[in-house]
Amino acid sequence: MFIRAYLRASTDEQDANRAQSMLQSFATDCGHKIANWYTENASGAQADRSELQRLLKDAQPGDVLLVEAIDRLSRLPAGDWKRLRSEIESKGLRVVAVDLPTSHQAMRSTEGDEFTARMLDAINGMMLDMMAAIARKDYEDRRRRQAEGIAKAKAAGVYQGRPRDMDKRRKIKELLKSGLSVRKVAEYADCSTSTVQTVKKEFTKSAGAKKSPER
Repeated sequence: MFIRAYLRASTDEQDANRAQSMLQSFATDCGHKIANWYTENASGAQADRSELQRLLKDAQPGDVLLVEAIDRLSRLPAGDWKRLRSEIESKGLRVVAVDLPTSHQAMRSTEGDEFTARMLDAINGMMLDMMAAIARKDYEDRRRRQAEGIAKAKAAGVYQGRPRDMDKRRKIKELLKSGLSVRKVAEYADCSTSTVQTVKKEFTKSAGAKKSPER
């Protein structure tokens, strides 16, 4: 059994590797070793995540996609989750989440018992959809509360916005100027690819504005 572990944190300030030891212990308790790790800092509400896409590209039928919790895999809206789940299934991957006991059976062999395997897959599929829906609702609730808090702070005249790490942004710009790929820049700057993409858009827009002739 080939186990691919996926670790995700939402922001650069969070430690995506926080759950690594826990996943390792879980796999060991099930009598397996984790063959590959895929780690990134990106929002679970974002469908295009580079490490998740790399995992899906590497996956072979029968592999296990291991996560700490379903919300590490998805906080996507229904349509995007449906597409992601379809891609996971087309690859022949079986999702195992430590916080979803019904998925743990995928770490054990059901070879020769097709009925049991199909029943477990059906039950787990239903539970995956339910947990993904809960994760999305939690994301939307937190975003709503955050927006309400910002609106209240603005009304009181005390909102300052989220501080930017200007040193890191300057480093990203310099790395982009050198012609490195987004993934390499993220690796050297120790940040997420989404952060690099944001800075790249700002950098490209700024460079375009400077080249525009005066009218």
